[in-house]
Amino acid sequence: MTKPRKSRTVVSLLLDVGVPVGSYYLLKGAFGMSAVAALGWSSVGPVLRTGWGVLRQREVNVLPLLILLANLAGLLIGFGTGDARLMLAKDSAVTSLVGFALLGSVALGRPMMTATLKPWLVKGDAGREAAWGRLRRESPAFRRAELRFSAVWGVAFVGECGVRIVGVYALPVDTMVWLGTVVMIVTMLVAFVVSGALGAGPMVHMIGAAVTTDDSADAFDAVLEAEKNSSLVGSTHG
Repeated sequence: MTKPRKSRTVVSLLLDVGVPVGSYYLLKGAFGMSAVAALGWSSVGPVLRTGWGVLRQREVNVLPLLILLANLAGLLIGFGTGDARLMLAKDSAVTSLVGFALLGSVALGRPMMTATLKPWLVKGDAGREAAWGRLRRESPAFRRAELRFSAVWGVAFVGECGVRIVGVYALPVDTMVWLGTVVMIVTMLVAFVVSGALGAGPMVHMIGAAVTTDDSADAFDAVLEAEKNSSLVGSTHG
């Protein structure tokens, strides 16, 4: 991962995780808002960021669109009922919805995480792009690794939902605001490691091997072409 990508990742985490959690305690403690109002206003930033991301893309990416719609629906339900626990449960519902969608995409053979994974593995390189396309067409092992990557994230999100739902109705709201974030971060770290080992890692090796093979083939063809031209030149002087 390059430094600019690391910087963007850190900024995204701060905006989508750190700012909402900090805003909740600030609005509730310093401004005396109710838990429902503080949760609602602290969720506005991530919703706007997700919405802007959906509008900015040149093509529709199902995953962020799904997250946006689920967040909007959760906010409306939470404000309508005035139930802070339900608003916290909304976050779990979002992750479970995404998780089941990912698992469904795996079952259909069209893994949704590919749209996120491919740019990281291809890195804008034409050779790696070509290798990706050929491997998807010709390599069952590559396709299985691609499916495993999305499957790991699907299982992780569904599992996180179960843990957070239990916490929402077993622990105080103020505790679950920060603890739910911890659960989410731990889940993502575990998913990163496992999906990397089972999916992204093998795919990186296969892409690298395919690119090397292509380069070797091109070099070999160039040698053959040079030898052919050399023999033609020799024949004209014979």
